[in-house]
Amino acid sequence: MWLLILEALAALALLIFIVAWTMSGRRRENGPPADSPGAEKGERGPDSR
Repeated sequence: MWLLILEALAALALLIFIVAWTMSGRRRENGPPADSPGAEKGERGPDSR
């Protein structure tokens, strides 16, 4: 029984890690930061689409 609970906790920890990893990657893709040159004009960097 304790092995089943331990396995469920390991799966939950892995799920939380994967979600946190993907969300941190999405934060960097949202365009230039507000203090970059051209940000107030709505310009984007060369790597944005």
